[in-house]
Amino acid sequence: MTKIFDIAVIGGGLAGCSTALHARIKGASVVLLERGRCGTQASGVNYGGVRQQGRHSAELPLARRSRSIWSNLETLIGSDCEFTVTGHVKLARNDADMAELAVHRTVLRDHGIHAELLGASDIRRRFPYIGPGYAGASLCAEDGHANPRLVAPGFARAARALGADIREQSQVEAIHVLGDIFSVTLANDPAPVKARQLVNTAGAWGASIAALFGDCVNEAVMAPNMCVTEPIAPLIGPNLGVCGGGIYIRQTAHGSVIFGSGLGTADRDALSARPIADVTRDAAAAAIAMVPQLANVLLLRSWTGIEGRMDDGLPVVGPSPNTAGLFHAFGFSGHGFQLGPAVGAVLAELCIDGHSPTSLHGLSITRFNRAANTHV
Repeated sequence: MTKIFDIAVIGGGLAGCSTALHARIKGASVVLLERGRCGTQASGVNYGGVRQQGRHSAELPLARRSRSIWSNLETLIGSDCEFTVTGHVKLARNDADMAELAVHRTVLRDHGIHAELLGASDIRRRFPYIGPGYAGASLCAEDGHANPRLVAPGFARAARALGADIREQSQVEAIHVLGDIFSVTLANDPAPVKARQLVNTAGAWGASIAALFGDCVNEAVMAPNMCVTEPIAPLIGPNLGVCGGGIYIRQTAHGSVIFGSGLGTADRDALSARPIADVTRDAAAAAIAMVPQLANVLLLRSWTGIEGRMDDGLPVVGPSPNTAGLFHAFGFSGHGFQLGPAVGAVLAELCIDGHSPTSLHGLSITRFNRAANTHV
């Protein structure tokens, strides 16, 4: 007799692997199906920022819950994945940016997150390596960064150790609903995978899975252009960003400086993504403008990956409006790394308990239907 799992998860990124782990912690049987290797797409090739500051208010409940999970990674999965609390500085280019930071500080405070506003003189005194010309900044001291190459595989290993069936190199070819059971056909296995509930964490391919069930939304692709330098002496303390985006920089414990700016190219169908040389040059120039001491540091490598992006820049997280037992979490739009651990915890709660204490208001897939209807 074919085993029927409580939950099948499609996609082995951080959100999917966290779902598998938290479902097993709650006692559910779970199978995770990943086309390649866990964490090899957007979850494993991103900047690695663990940031609450600068988020849309709809993401902040997840971000807040996730931050507590990040602090307990060692206990949860057996590794801290190089998570380091460095703080995050968002720089203001002008007075308008400072006003925006002041408004955002109030939003953060409503969610229990503290941000400190800094003037230009504070920047020069506390972070003398930052280039001139900034009007001020906001510092969220409890933000930080981690090594993205370690995190999703770490969650997958922990889930497997608790009895989750983690199947890599398992391409999903078709999904059918048979009564109240989801039946998933795989390319490399004649026996379908059956489960009572289905979690769609398929990343840039999430909308394709959702469309099979009539949950139709537009999900574009993006390919953040990333760079890393040779190791240098300790220089940069907190993560650095700027209002309106453009450049983000951090330094790892072993000295390499990681920065990103602009976009490479991505082909979702071909599973291919490449950085662009001109974008990398512009990113290096922007990094030097922000931290002038990087001018003579050797750039070792640039890379990118395939990330899904929703029209409003916010992820889809929550239940399907059309199919009972189906839950979505995709389209993280370049900022899902910090959220991933909590997304998995919430999805496990929705599947097993039928509710979660963490608000998903503003993240439902139905928001796009409402937006479309307003133009009818």
